[in-house]
Amino acid sequence: MKKSVVAEDLTKIVSVSNPIYSPDGKKAVFTKVTVNEQRDDYNIHLWMRNEAEAKISQWTFEDGKHHQPAWSNDGEQLAFILQKPKGIPQLALIQSQGGGIRILTKIPYGISNPVFSSDGSFIYAGVPLKQTESVEDEEKQERDDFAPAIYDDLTYKADGRGFLEGRFTQIVKVDTLSGKIEQITKQQANHVNHTISPCGKWLAYIQTTLRTPYISDVFLFSLEDGTTKKVTQSKGAYSSVSFSPNGEKLVFIGHEREFQNATFPSLWLYDLKGENILNLSEMLDMYVGNCVAGDSVIGDVNQIPQWTKDSQGFYALVSDQGSTGIYYFSIEGLAYPVRLEAEHITNFSLHPDETKMLVSRLSSISPSELYELTLGEQALKQLTFEHESFLKEHTLSVPEPFSFQSKEGDTVYGWLMKPAHVEEGKKYPLILEIHGGPHAMYGHTYFHEFQMLASEGYAIVYVNPHGSHGYGQMFTDRVRGNYGDVDYEDVMDAVDYVLETDDILDETRLGVTGGSYGGFMTNWIIGQTDRFKAAITQRSISNWISFYGISDIGYFFTRWQIGGDIYDSIDKLWDRSPLKYAKQMQTPLLILHSDEDYRCPVDQAEQLFVALKELGKDTRLIKFPKASHDLSRSGHPAQRIQRLTFINEWFREKLST
Repeated sequence: MKKSVVAEDLTKIVSVSNPIYSPDGKKAVFTKVTVNEQRDDYNIHLWMRNEAEAKISQWTFEDGKHHQPAWSNDGEQLAFILQKPKGIPQLALIQSQGGGIRILTKIPYGISNPVFSSDGSFIYAGVPLKQTESVEDEEKQERDDFAPAIYDDLTYKADGRGFLEGRFTQIVKVDTLSGKIEQITKQQANHVNHTISPCGKWLAYIQTTLRTPYISDVFLFSLEDGTTKKVTQSKGAYSSVSFSPNGEKLVFIGHEREFQNATFPSLWLYDLKGENILNLSEMLDMYVGNCVAGDSVIGDVNQIPQWTKDSQGFYALVSDQGSTGIYYFSIEGLAYPVRLEAEHITNFSLHPDETKMLVSRLSSISPSELYELTLGEQALKQLTFEHESFLKEHTLSVPEPFSFQSKEGDTVYGWLMKPAHVEEGKKYPLILEIHGGPHAMYGHTYFHEFQMLASEGYAIVYVNPHGSHGYGQMFTDRVRGNYGDVDYEDVMDAVDYVLETDDILDETRLGVTGGSYGGFMTNWIIGQTDRFKAAITQRSISNWISFYGISDIGYFFTRWQIGGDIYDSIDKLWDRSPLKYAKQMQTPLLILHSDEDYRCPVDQAEQLFVALKELGKDTRLIKFPKASHDLSRSGHPAQRIQRLTFINEWFREKLST
């Protein structure tokens, strides 16, 4: 008999991602992320595929993180970021024919995003620096733990990074022979996602300041005379810049905040000669990029558009109706799908001869693996088999798609996962899972938490309610200013739909859970109805008034999403705060939260816990020390397993009868 999926199986999941062909197409590098149980951390190793021999071999072996690989233009060198256990990320270099690793830097502040110069003699990378710090420092300045912290910027902390201490990411130039480092940018702003023009004259990057972190701009930096040119007009947010092979065009992804942070990213084309910008995907009502919510991808990178060698078009990721696939875009604005199936593609690399691609792909019943896609064909050739034994040994639940008409007349899409082992004549409890965002998308991807719950004997229903990405811009924007209205109706209607259509479900044993916005919705739901027998709220929001000032994004997110502020609309914020309805909450509630969550800070959990305890409600608070908002996705493996175990135990206790 096959095994059931358990929380501890999380350690068996490998993230295979970031494939990059060498310039001659004879090799391809990619990364594998594995759990190191002894260190309670992750290893990231570089692997290489020899195209002629169709063989895969491991290139780095020591514990630590070896990632962000980048080829030199001649294919002779491979740069990457190496972070030894408990160490600081440094720039490393290895020859494409193999051999030892050479560490180029000893910067005490870390380094990221290596990009070779055109001739391969330099590597451009990012380093976080204070004004008083230098790339020539070999040791960090001594820190007085009792010294007062002084902040002048509105943005002074960030989830996953902590308190910023006045550091900005600057671009540096590293000599590949001597290791000598020169700082290129010095403005008090973050300079990220840089890339080099084929002619070697221009450095393109994204720049943001701390005063307006939700605004970013595309800049061009002349490597000849040090002058800068701002390409965009400080109206939106941009990322993922890429030069055409002929150096005449620059494509980047972003938006002009027409719907604030609910705005779909577009593809923008900048003509370096004419200095004009064109929105290439304006008529494509789809999300450009990867917006799938999940818990089984670690160490992934943002996929930049990849040009064809004739400079007449490029390939990019697009998310639509639960799928993430690949589209081709011409510089005239024509677009067509190369591959858009019931799957989750996270990264791809176009072979130099443009006949095929390497893709990192997940499905609803398989974590990530590497595949080869021959252009013009639908079949994929699987190249890695990291999960072959796991999938053969375990029984997985296959999600069943469904849809229904919402009260507003839109179609809402979702999935039902039945228990992994179903006995005839038996009824099973149902758990409603709600994704975060709200501007994200459940999709055709492997979700370990869902498979674990299905193995425990639960059915799981998960949907993309109004506010989700993947179903058009208006569908996404619908919830702004209306949290808890149409989105609440959608998720409750989804529960009703599956209860009516599947007779194995027990309507008297319903559970609900979700994280971030999904945690808010969990809190909201149990303040509006007593239908659920058990609830688990994770990294949630309970009070929009306090959230406004304590979240790293609170002051603008609250205005954009709830439609109010603490000066003139405090009644609206309180009306949409689940805490207001604590007296109405009867459902037993488990509260899971990270101590160093700066996105939805831990006071959100504590306020709700205190209120419910004071009212004599059935509740429990569990806090995870030193964990961030991303605990469930990239936190320490032991804490991720503990989190899943707490979820299992609460639902088992409350939904068993």
